[in-house]
Amino acid sequence: MTLLVTEREVEGLLDMNSTVPAVEEILRQHAEGKATNHARRRASLPTGGLNVMFAGAPEIGALGLKAYTVAKTEARFYTMLFDPESGELLSIIQSDKLGQLRTGAASGVATKHLAREDAKTLGLYGTGWQAESQLEAIAAVKELERVVVYSRKEESRKAFAEKMGERLGMEIETTRSPEEPAAQDIVTTMTSSKEPVLFGEWLKPGAHVNVAGSNSLLKTEIDREVIKRANFVCVDSKEELGLEAGDLFQSLESGSLLPETVYELGSVIAGHHPGRTSDDDITVFASQGLALEDMAAARIVYDRAVEKGVGRDIDF
Repeated sequence: MTLLVTEREVEGLLDMNSTVPAVEEILRQHAEGKATNHARRRASLPTGGLNVMFAGAPEIGALGLKAYTVAKTEARFYTMLFDPESGELLSIIQSDKLGQLRTGAASGVATKHLAREDAKTLGLYGTGWQAESQLEAIAAVKELERVVVYSRKEESRKAFAEKMGERLGMEIETTRSPEEPAAQDIVTTMTSSKEPVLFGEWLKPGAHVNVAGSNSLLKTEIDREVIKRANFVCVDSKEELGLEAGDLFQSLESGSLLPETVYELGSVIAGHHPGRTSDDDITVFASQGLALEDMAAARIVYDRAVEKGVGRDIDF
């Protein structure tokens, strides 16, 4: 039997406090050669496109893929979770919320391992739905004393601050100055911009930067100065470098950043690389999103759905 889990049901089964450690552990397993991941592949048409990404992690009993379509009206996300031993299709899960949480969780994990221990302030670029999980994840791994948010529209900034402030029980500041978020200990971009919203000259020594909004070679949220100033740059997977890491593409193309000096976040988690070596280091995590992260979240959803009797069985 295959369990169908809807978007609304996922919202009741998956939370950030469980997603962050699950993503952290799956990245560790990937770095230790205990899990396999393949980067996103795209089929583009004039009216939209199909994106597919797949991975396997035997230690958590997860093998599967996420497929999603992007059209003019909306995007639709589905994850198929298989049993790696029997090959049985365990579940089909609607995965928009799942993807939002795992994307935020990846930035939370990067912040946990790369930000200074005493980092207490966050500057956030972007106020959309995906930005919500960025803030939620970072607040889960750091005791934030100040959060300042920037987006182009004042009404969007205020609505985001009110909504997330109430959800997290903290005051969230808004600013009309794009330089102000960059002056914080932790800086995160989650926008749909094709042009830089964060400039390296704005960063202070010791900052950690999560760049999470772009997964296309045609878009970048940061300028090359961010990478020039960085002492450590990492990604989810180095396989993405020539495929969709647009935030790093110009630096790689110009030779100011060498592929050999870009590391995987999992290597820091597993202790293969120290990551930050000084309080003055600027560290950068360019997040693209891995199917392995989806598998880690999907396994939580499936196990909790079975335990709570949520979802609908399909007999093929």
